[in-house]
Amino acid sequence: MSNREKEGLTKLGSQGTTYRSEYDPGVLEVFQNKHPENDYFVKFNCPEFTSLCPITGQPDFATITISYVPDQKMVESKSLKLYLFSFRQHGDFHEDVVNVIMKDLIRLMEPKYIEVWGKFLPRGGISIDPYCNYGRPGTKWEQVAWERLAHHDLYPERVDNR
Repeated sequence: MSNREKEGLTKLGSQGTTYRSEYDPGVLEVFQNKHPENDYFVKFNCPEFTSLCPITGQPDFATITISYVPDQKMVESKSLKLYLFSFRQHGDFHEDVVNVIMKDLIRLMEPKYIEVWGKFLPRGGISIDPYCNYGRPGTKWEQVAWERLAHHDLYPERVDNR
């Protein structure tokens, strides 16, 4: 039995991957963090995220950035890719999308800290960049979450390419 099989990972290395086009948090998989005693960030950049406007059905394109500090469990990256792909035909507002992603990952991993930032391309001349985060209540990460949220866009980036 391989390490992948011992961890219960079915997506990683599979040649028979099914790409769902409807929202499906059930595709997410986790594995054990080998360094739970260390606090460290894991960051995913997903520059080809697509969902649908819930009103018009038009596609919305974004870069989704997910950063988290793991505790015991970590999200497996291929399953995360399939999960994000499952939003392709899902209609939701930008703000809802980032919060749904964060809440699904909190339920899955129970991280010490997590943040999700969506940088959506403009439609109608406006781009929307929702940000959400979470720090485990009663820990130092709760304060980190507040500080990062309070200072999140203190020095906003210059947007001239979208």
